[in-house]
Amino acid sequence: MSREHRPVWERRPGRAPGEPPRVIVVGAGIGGLSTGAYAQMSGAETRIFERHVLPGGCCTAWSRQDYVFDYCIEWLTGTGRNNDAARLWRELGALDGKTVAHFEMFNTVTDETGRSVTFYNDPDRLEAHLLELSPADARPIRAFCRDLRRFIGINLYPFLTPPPLQSPREKLRTLRAVLPSFVTLWRTAATRMETFCARFQDPLLRRAFPFIFFQDHEVFPLLPYLFNMASAYHHNAGFPQGGSLGLARSVEERYLGLGGRIDYRSRVERVLVEDDRAVGVELRGGERHYADHVVSACDGATTLQGLLGGRYASPRTDRLFTELAEEPDQLYPGVVSAFVGLKDELDPAARHSTTYLLSEADARALPGCMQNSLVVQLRSRYSDGFAPPGKSVVHCTYFSDYASWKQLRRTDRKAYWARKQEVADFVRGFLERHHPGIGRAIEVVDVASPTTTERYTGVRGGSILGWKSFTPADDVITGLINKDRLRLPGLDGFTLAGQWFGGGSLIRAAASGRFAVQYLCRDLGLEFRAWESGGTEPWHPGKLGRLPQLEKRRVT
Repeated sequence: MSREHRPVWERRPGRAPGEPPRVIVVGAGIGGLSTGAYAQMSGAETRIFERHVLPGGCCTAWSRQDYVFDYCIEWLTGTGRNNDAARLWRELGALDGKTVAHFEMFNTVTDETGRSVTFYNDPDRLEAHLLELSPADARPIRAFCRDLRRFIGINLYPFLTPPPLQSPREKLRTLRAVLPSFVTLWRTAATRMETFCARFQDPLLRRAFPFIFFQDHEVFPLLPYLFNMASAYHHNAGFPQGGSLGLARSVEERYLGLGGRIDYRSRVERVLVEDDRAVGVELRGGERHYADHVVSACDGATTLQGLLGGRYASPRTDRLFTELAEEPDQLYPGVVSAFVGLKDELDPAARHSTTYLLSEADARALPGCMQNSLVVQLRSRYSDGFAPPGKSVVHCTYFSDYASWKQLRRTDRKAYWARKQEVADFVRGFLERHHPGIGRAIEVVDVASPTTTERYTGVRGGSILGWKSFTPADDVITGLINKDRLRLPGLDGFTLAGQWFGGGSLIRAAASGRFAVQYLCRDLGLEFRAWESGGTEPWHPGKLGRLPQLEKRRVT
């Protein structure tokens, strides 16, 4: 909606009896869309202001030459049925009318010599495969697969209600789910993956296990690996049709269908505060909109230092953004993505996802490469519509240092583009080495750096996932949700949501919106309500809408 035709939410003297409360949400990422949808379901009148032209934040896509480059989702927790994560997505309409792609393995890891290990989700198949690779490692192999079988029997997805608001019945249900598996959960949460890997004699297995999730998450214990592999076994960690932007578009459609509205190209400059109460927002250009409550679901540092001018904080937000943000291993690094459009079909026998452990020479040649690894995903296998008929898309990613990309773009734009070209050239050569003949089929290569992510989404440091789980930051976020109730002391009428305050994954970002509305319903005198969308219209690629091109200039 253009500014010329956008009505202003004027200040009103007071809410009349029966008049719905107004809620402004800053940011149309998954956390913001979730907040808006649940507030609409609960009887509020909401409005979302978004700086970009698309919903979803980092959950996005863009196009080149009729190819769709899907940026975010590798798997989505909650694509199945009969668990809380699935219920949340179905309340938000995220999976309406969609098929879901499920894969029999999470990832394949290949070392410099060509040896490979495949991480099947079926524990029996995984155990047989690993024992064939390294019979000498029977003890740790059987231990891991035994735990995977135990996790397959666990169905715990606490994404519906924050603990302070759970009824005695809900708490009892959670307790019953946790107690039988408490020892397994505690032990696997206390065992670092790197500690477990030291038990392997085979060098490939010792190096490969941390890359089950494509890149080494470094601080993770065993628990999340087992949890997600078990979810995939149950078809509860698949890839939804339409991918990342498709997910955002579906939640956007659900929100708009509930009567909400989104103003795109509308950058919020500050939150309006009177007598320590948030009363509205001011947009770039000076336009002001007033509401009974404001929810910020955008970048965390932008919220605290930009929108609020550094005037309000809590011990927990101070710990997150002034202490932990500067410590190593608390934030996910930035990501470099190289999308490759091919004019041919992909080899049907090729794995859908492979992490290649790079030689020292290759790692030096790949600009800003961390962890000496490159992930290659055959994205055309994930969903229809990512490539024109008869063509394919490959997505190559690696963790990379944000600061070096940022400095180069700020000081030497020509060198910045030359560095992107180095990535494109490396990817072309690397794919040709591992898939001979593929070079002749490449039509386009598009490279996005961590600074690209920051520029188009506003996310701090180009970090798609934000805070790492199983770190002190995770504990602080738990306190922010359960103790502070997503509020800042001394500031009324204001709530926090999104990945920076609810945790760094799509399901946790969506849950933060649900939690935020459950808390604010009490303040606004509303009954929290939620129900599944039930939409049945089949998904099709046209629902993605018009896709932008992130850069006018491109690598070749």
